[in-house]
Amino acid sequence: MQSQGSTSGPELRGGNINLKSVTSITDVSKRKTKIICTLGPACWEVSQLETLIDAGMGVARFNFSHGDHEGHLACLNRLRTAGKNKGVDIAVMLDTKGPEIRSGFFANDAKKVYLVKGESITLTADYTFKGDKTKLACSYPSLASSVNTGQSILCADGSLVLTVLSCDVAAGEVVCRIENNCAIGERKNMNLPGVVVDLPTLTEKDIGDIQNWGIKHGVDFIAASFVRKASDVVKIREVLGDAASKIKIICKIENLEGMENYDAILKETDGIMVARGDLGMEIPPEKVFLAQKMMIRSANVEGKPVVTATQMLESMITNPRPTRAECSDVANAVLDGTDCVMLSGETANGEHSEAAVSIMSRTCCEAEQALNHDGLYQVHFFL
Repeated sequence: MQSQGSTSGPELRGGNINLKSVTSITDVSKRKTKIICTLGPACWEVSQLETLIDAGMGVARFNFSHGDHEGHLACLNRLRTAGKNKGVDIAVMLDTKGPEIRSGFFANDAKKVYLVKGESITLTADYTFKGDKTKLACSYPSLASSVNTGQSILCADGSLVLTVLSCDVAAGEVVCRIENNCAIGERKNMNLPGVVVDLPTLTEKDIGDIQNWGIKHGVDFIAASFVRKASDVVKIREVLGDAASKIKIICKIENLEGMENYDAILKETDGIMVARGDLGMEIPPEKVFLAQKMMIRSANVEGKPVVTATQMLESMITNPRPTRAECSDVANAVLDGTDCVMLSGETANGEHSEAAVSIMSRTCCEAEQALNHDGLYQVHFFL
């Protein structure tokens, strides 16, 4: 028997939304949307993990862009203790670091350099170079041969914008114009919008993390960063070996190449993560919501679980209450058809991690009340 999901989009129960819907208390125990929480210093003690479980955490994310195996294992053991105390099993997700392009270190032990709008700066592929306000190192060896005059380079999550003026492939250097004033720190991420980068999806570190930590300690999911094509998923399954039957692969779509190959990736993977942070550096920010809707709908049709992630309740890292726009963002992801929503810095480093999970849980429930689940999840069976 084969099943095929409905091609109709999410439907709202508009006729059933009234004043009572707005003023009544919703039973959060009936929530269908799962919540993924990133673990970190703000929530890695047993008592803190228990409060996150009570608030609605269903999956714990271990971000291998930070920390080491020993530290992550200590946190995993505390998580399993907390789960045992609460009588629940919390799923475990290993999020790979993936191939990253980063700026380098500074001369004279400087922690920041101050860049001035309109001035020029040179990027060098010599990553041993100690930089200053006139020249910075870049970890991507093929930078000069990959970008063209007029293209943008985004640094530090887009807080610094550079425009390419010239490229010297032989010297491995790119001269750029600084488009905005910025105090930039060391080793900040760099994005090359529209550029197909020549980097492996799985680094040696990623392979070691998966085999020596993920498989060894029985994780449930691998969240694979910067997946660009279906063959990347095949490679990850090869790395998993016999464990591939137990550990599910969630492909993070966070660049233009991954978007262009999305249909093939979706057929090969076990699930999808709409990773809006880096994706928003690769495509215009006003297009991210369209990409989100397209990917979620396709995953629904294919019957594959889909996660919506990044900056969902970002202000709650420091504030006790979210913005109204953030609550609408969470709710609209549910209305789009997402299966899971994810918290990152809100729980890993935030001052209000328990409140963030609780508010996310309640918001998901309210959105679910407005959904016509029969319309969204209609399934047709064929013998």
